[in-house]
Amino acid sequence: MSSQIRNLSTIGIMGFGAFGRLMARHLQPLFSLRVCDPENPPPRDPSGKGLEPADVAEVAACDLVILAVPVAAIPEALAALGPRLKAGAIVLDVGSVKIGPARTMQEGLPEHVEIIGTHPLFGPQSARHGVAGLKIALCPIRGGSTPRIAAFLRRVLGLKVIVTTPDAHDREVAMVQGLTHLIAKILVRMEPLPQHMTTASFDLLMQAIEMVRHDAPNVFMAIERANPHAKAVRDRFFALAEEMRLFLESGAHGDEQTRRPLPHKVAEAAQA
Repeated sequence: MSSQIRNLSTIGIMGFGAFGRLMARHLQPLFSLRVCDPENPPPRDPSGKGLEPADVAEVAACDLVILAVPVAAIPEALAALGPRLKAGAIVLDVGSVKIGPARTMQEGLPEHVEIIGTHPLFGPQSARHGVAGLKIALCPIRGGSTPRIAAFLRRVLGLKVIVTTPDAHDREVAMVQGLTHLIAKILVRMEPLPQHMTTASFDLLMQAIEMVRHDAPNVFMAIERANPHAKAVRDRFFALAEEMRLFLESGAHGDEQTRRPLPHKVAEAAQA
């Protein structure tokens, strides 16, 4: 395995938002990049390394095409790219949910292209010091290129690769990201928060909030609304929070009370 991905020389990126720019920074030294984003066109690379603004046709002509657009915009991107993709091209998305995009790509892309669903489990804030050691999920959907893509991500970029299915991914992420972003949104609404008399645990909580505070609104909506498993996690969280509120207002005493079984109706809501 060379420093590049064998047989791939050009990468097309649809979308040049915060994550598109993050990817370009790490891929530009290794590949010729073609980026299409009429609203955020990339500057032409003066060093000649290959970062070039492009139209849809130029992106579709690349060996690997990355959909770095919001989850809701994937169908529109596929409609534009699909008829222009060359045989053997690899198409992958980088969305925070995988079940819906996987189905959309299967239905919207021609049979002669390969498909991999991906979710980098980091963003511009958590990757500001580099991506080595961070995690990325890969979901093989069509074709056999996942192993070589995974090998490149591990050996060249130093990422920890998790190969999984769209459903297994969304089940875990409904808790991992769903609760993190939900709690962060609520705490931001409670600002101003203490800055001086803080504990180590509170400081860590604030670090978690800062990592997601500036995420685009469409990221939050995808995590909470486009993931079919997210609602059950939210319902359970809110039910347990309500039980804790009732316990604290009841005047009950003793640690064991915080672990008592949920009231019947609350338990039903948590399991729905």
